Amino acid sequence: MSWIVFYKLLAIFIVVAIGWFVGRMRWLGEATAGGSGGDPAKVLSAAAFYIFVPALLFRTTARVDFATLPWLTLMGFFIPVLGLMVLVYALQRRRGAGRAGAAVPSVQAITAVFGNTLQVGVPLAAGVFGEAGLAIHITVVSLHALCILTLLTALVELDLARERAAGQGQQSLGEILLSTARNTVIHPVVLPVLAGLSWNALGLRLPAVLDEVLQLLGTAVVPLCLTLIGMSLAYYGWPKNWRAVLGPVAAKLLLLPALVLLIAHWGLGLSGLPLGVIVMMGALPVGSNALIFAQRYRCLESETTAAIVLSTVLFAGTAPLWLGALALLHG
Repeated sequence: MSWIVFYKLLAIFIVVAIGWFVGRMRWLGEATAGGSGGDPAKVLSAAAFYIFVPALLFRTTARVDFATLPWLTLMGFFIPVLGLMVLVYALQRRRGAGRAGAAVPSVQAITAVFGNTLQVGVPLAAGVFGEAGLAIHITVVSLHALCILTLLTALVELDLARERAAGQGQQSLGEILLSTARNTVIHPVVLPVLAGLSWNALGLRLPAVLDEVLQLLGTAVVPLCLTLIGMSLAYYGWPKNWRAVLGPVAAKLLLLPALVLLIAHWGLGLSGLPLGVIVMMGALPVGSNALIFAQRYRCLESETTAAIVLSTVLFAGTAPLWLGALALLHG
């Protein structure tokens, strides 16, 4: 790995440590019972979920040029990513994880597949693959949150609708689906995506002032989320059953990049630069959006925080393994 990636990883840990120190000192206040009310970690998470992430998603989807997208490369990445995500979700539901909370299967699924494509992914792509590789990486990133968060939001809202129906007595399938559709569309992740896609489809350009506002809000996502990870560690602590995070971490660092390599290279015939970029994108550590998702549904916050930190530490060792595998493949 290049020094630039090492420095980026170090910078991430420093910002997380700052967030942990602020949380440890309780400079922003104490956590309240049940994690509600004025809980500082929840307040920051809500700010990210309702203000900064929607601005980033709307601007991204409104500006995507779908006519020039490399669809084969995108298929090579998203087929294994979405496939593994649905598999983890289904396995968790089959094991009865939903009994611990309707959102548990979805939170486990996002932890296993959502990568840190910005803080770690951008410098990795630029440092290892150069400008051409970075262009491919950014193209995939433009659809990354759109595909994963939209699908998982629909799944978790369906599970929540089933849970509400069970608590309120028998409801028809139509009522459950209507509730799911309403809560999925009127959602701080999905709604800006749909609005951005509609804006894009109409061929409209973002006014300069609006574009500047959205860009300013979007740039706050990275530092806010990193600080939030540290604060979450301070407020929630390391999970008691810390071994439970090893499965999602192993899936993210080892299983997902292996699936991307298998499907993209031997299934779709990709090779060279596009293959290298998407394999390393699959190998990235767990992204901070997984924690935002977990806190949105008040589910597995400490486990998700631990998975982000642990996977980022272990990435320093797994990344050279995947870079070596790619070198052997093309050697």
